[in-house]
Amino acid sequence: MPTLDSWLLHFHGRRKLPVPRLVPVKPSRYWLVYTLIRVGLFAVALAGLLLLGVDPWISAIAAAVIGLCVSYIFFRGQRDAVATSIVKVRAAPNRDLDNDLENEALDRFEGDR
Repeated sequence: MPTLDSWLLHFHGRRKLPVPRLVPVKPSRYWLVYTLIRVGLFAVALAGLLLLGVDPWISAIAAAVIGLCVSYIFFRGQRDAVATSIVKVRAAPNRDLDNDLENEALDRFEGDR
């Protein structure tokens, strides 16, 4: 019986096909993907409950809980990617250059009271 390597050598003239490289994903994309997953889960659950004839306000609450539970259980990778991007943004030393000025102004304003 022919092996995969012999099949690739016969049809492609080489033993291994090139492996595509993954391009680094921007942190904002993690947010977008996870948000779309959560909204999609909510919409599907809401539509299903409304089609079953459940009251709209109960359907909305149940769809929110269902979406939360499903995304928490099955989409850990996306949730961790979003959390990691939050940590990276918060840890960046120059994330907001005027942050210190704003804090000083607020401290002075609250100190005048």
